Amino acid sequence: MSRQLLNALLPSLAVILIAIILVAPLVLKAQPARSPVRVGVLTPQSRDASAPRWDAFRQGLHDLGWEDGRNIVIEARFADGKFELLRPLAEELVKLGVSVIVAANTPGIRAAMDTTTTIPIVMVEVADPVATGFITNLSRPGGNVTGVSTLGRETTRKRLEFLKEAVPRASRIAVIMNPDDPVTPPQWRDAQQAAGLLGLRLQRLEVRNASDLERAVQSAIAGKADAVLRLVDPVAVVLGQRTAELLRTHRLPAMLQWKTEVESGALLGYFADPFDYYRRPAGYVDRILKGAKPGDLPVEQPTKFQLFINLKTAKALGLTIPQSLLLRADEVIE
Repeated sequence: MSRQLLNALLPSLAVILIAIILVAPLVLKAQPARSPVRVGVLTPQSRDASAPRWDAFRQGLHDLGWEDGRNIVIEARFADGKFELLRPLAEELVKLGVSVIVAANTPGIRAAMDTTTTIPIVMVEVADPVATGFITNLSRPGGNVTGVSTLGRETTRKRLEFLKEAVPRASRIAVIMNPDDPVTPPQWRDAQQAAGLLGLRLQRLEVRNASDLERAVQSAIAGKADAVLRLVDPVAVVLGQRTAELLRTHRLPAMLQWKTEVESGALLGYFADPFDYYRRPAGYVDRILKGAKPGDLPVEQPTKFQLFINLKTAKALGLTIPQSLLLRADEVIE
């Protein structure tokens, strides 16, 4: 290109460049802002009881770049222990157009699955998703469901072992369980196997609701139970605080699950770290929102467990907790 031609074109190029600079912001401003994606949360628990765990989920999302109210909106629905409300709440989330539903506990997950087969569902706090029929394979769940399981096959055995170590004189253990939950049979079998190795006899106590719980505790007393083991199921979660209080009142050493239950008077609590496995679903949500199919994402199992011991309860029961067990505790409550 000759110098004369270039000089002739320079004024025109300058005008075009100025026009681009002036118009570009207007074009960008005219582009509609991307709406935040909606993520549903569905749980049979109450807002207050489960708030710390869902805070861990939100923190997990935040760490991955998802901020509630900015690029994501979390629509949380709590059934407050009323399982019959879960299906209507799930339908409400579907009508809101959520992109993913994070469902907690067996009843919450079942309600979500009964409501939609297309919206991705991320499970949390489900003991055994294969036993419940939610999926057929942990490594490749298929369908629209994936998430985090909370119950390893060794968990029930370890809980019974810790209880025997804390109450060495115990020979008869009352076992509280919900017979209607599909995760109960494998836990019961594991408890029976462990009891045989530990020289324990088990008393089976079936609890489906609050009224059953009162009767079960009276049956444990009548059966001269030395201690109580509660198996894991959604009813246990809802009745956790009441269970701890009843057993403390009747001076029955118990192995429950959560720190809050141990603080309420249970002797021991042992289970997967709830804050760890409530953070992990955030990773599933992140990958699904970025295009991953839930059926291709393997279901994770717990790797971090917590043991809590209430020394005040031990003292009230006349028990001396072995130093070996105290050293294994994540927290000793005094």
